[in-house]
Amino acid sequence: MRAGSSGAAVAAWEALFVAQSTLARRFAAAPVWHGRTMQEYDVLYQLSKPGAERLRQCDLTSLLLISQPSLSRLIDRLVKDGLVERRADPEDRRGTILSLTDAGLELQRRIGAGHARDVATAMRERLTADEIETLRILTERLVAPEE
Repeated sequence: MRAGSSGAAVAAWEALFVAQSTLARRFAAAPVWHGRTMQEYDVLYQLSKPGAERLRQCDLTSLLLISQPSLSRLIDRLVKDGLVERRADPEDRRGTILSLTDAGLELQRRIGAGHARDVATAMRERLTADEIETLRILTERLVAPEE
């Protein structure tokens, strides 16, 4: 059910990649991060999502675009700064579960509110509401499990 030529597919991929890179640079320059990086915020965000109560570091590695050693150092910083805590996994003593502290959750919410405003502004500057919905559907389809 694949449509179009290879050239069209490659051009679409390049456009998607350039859009993501361009917007990521714009968002990184925004004054919403409270001294944190986008990667640090991404960890806080992932840990704030419903169902993240049993999230282990290896689970985070698969959710983020960051290497395991880099993620370990990043988590060490967030733990040292009192934003994330590690605790033993009661079901597997070899593992460690990560969770937000109250300070981490509060910071995630503050950053998240500003970042969400920036994302919405950037999207609405160039796309209609219908186009935004179509983009969401199409990008979700790209990463959906195959049936």
